[in-house]
Amino acid sequence: MSWFTLKSGEKLYYEDRGEGEQTLVMMHGWTSSHDIYLKPMEMLQHQARCIIYDHRGHGQSRQANRPGVTMETLAEDLNEIIQGLSLSNVTLLGWSMGAGAVLNYVRLYGCESLSQIVLCDMTPKQLNDDEWKLGLYKGAYTKADMERDAGKDFCSLYKEFAIGAIPRLKKIPGFLLRKPLKQKLAACDEPTLRSLAASMKMQDNRPVVEQITVPVTYFYADPGSLFSPELADWYKEHVKSPFRAVCFSESTHMLVSDYPEKFTEEVSRVLESAKDREKKA
Repeated sequence: MSWFTLKSGEKLYYEDRGEGEQTLVMMHGWTSSHDIYLKPMEMLQHQARCIIYDHRGHGQSRQANRPGVTMETLAEDLNEIIQGLSLSNVTLLGWSMGAGAVLNYVRLYGCESLSQIVLCDMTPKQLNDDEWKLGLYKGAYTKADMERDAGKDFCSLYKEFAIGAIPRLKKIPGFLLRKPLKQKLAACDEPTLRSLAASMKMQDNRPVVEQITVPVTYFYADPGSLFSPELADWYKEHVKSPFRAVCFSESTHMLVSDYPEKFTEEVSRVLESAKDREKKA
């Protein structure tokens, strides 16, 4: 077990395996943990130095839960890890909320320490409106929905989110679903989850996408569940650096766990492409 001590004194759990000229940092989503990347890391550690960690308020970093945590906080944590572990030539991969942390990192710190970016099934703007239909719940979630949700029981809100991400959960009777959902929430700090969820919904990172100066790969699910596959076309139009999209067919938002072998293969391909670019440089 390894712990990274932040400047604030809080500690984040992380795992650091493998070696090589390339470094791969993989960040998990909301209510998830580093565990989702354990199997991919087993394969990828022979190709690059791999680092996975639990965001504050999640998993083994549950106790790092000071009030007022935002997406900017996660970006600041990431920057401390990159600087504290002396990382360079970083392939930065974020899935779901982890991709939001990537975009916030780029906005605050730029791409100087990065080699490339992998964004996995995440929108740059969650709230939909008259001009934006590529946000949460495939264009259905608006500011009015956010305001309505503010008064709901958190377990009920999480149930709606879980069913949105994994539609097959609808078939499970509510009394059977309640226990595993509560167990999932018990592994996290509820105030931190609430704060991060609110922060994500208030952000508009569309301008940041155009500021990225390193190659970008976008992994997306089709037909997807939380987000529209059409986001791939939006990213292709707005990313100014070299761009590639990878479709995970017949997948939900949980593409990392739905297709772990394909996910690992595609990340490996991303790492190889970086190596090829270095040889040509």
